[in-house]
Amino acid sequence: MKCLALSLLTVTLALPAFAYKVQTDYDHSVNFEQFHTYCWGRVKTSDPFYVDRIREAVNRNLQAKGWQLVTSHCDATVFAADNVRNQKQVETFYSGNGGGWGWRGFGGGTATTTTYDEKIGHVVLDIFATKNKHLLWRSMTERDLSTNSDKNTKELNSDIDKMLKNFPPKGSPTSGE
Repeated sequence: MKCLALSLLTVTLALPAFAYKVQTDYDHSVNFEQFHTYCWGRVKTSDPFYVDRIREAVNRNLQAKGWQLVTSHCDATVFAADNVRNQKQVETFYSGNGGGWGWRGFGGGTATTTTYDEKIGHVVLDIFATKNKHLLWRSMTERDLSTNSDKNTKELNSDIDKMLKNFPPKGSPTSGE
């Protein structure tokens, strides 16, 4: 019983570390100070409700950084896309006196292995210079999705906050560092 509890505790503590990740990259030669306005390009999502949710979260972040949303003649154009896929997950639980490889013997225990599909959501946010269509900024996030829509919306907002946390980049020609 202790082994089962320890296994469950280990899995539970390890999951948040792998629940999401955010990656960001940008053109290091660009002076971001020349950009003050933005408009929206295409937002392509697997769930139509997420179009507005993504736009709202990005708008909140960019406007907090002094960028202004305009409908034409913008300095930069923002595009977003998501992808939802199933990823096979495998879990093995041990019970009784036995255990996995390296445990003290092979007596009487049982191992139960189950496989299931975990929905993984992937969002990509691109910011292009409108004039020459040059990619300025790309940020991506990947997260295990819940069956709870409200939880997924909260996590999407949190992920977009993290995606744009260091925008515009420090140490680039924008910041003068």
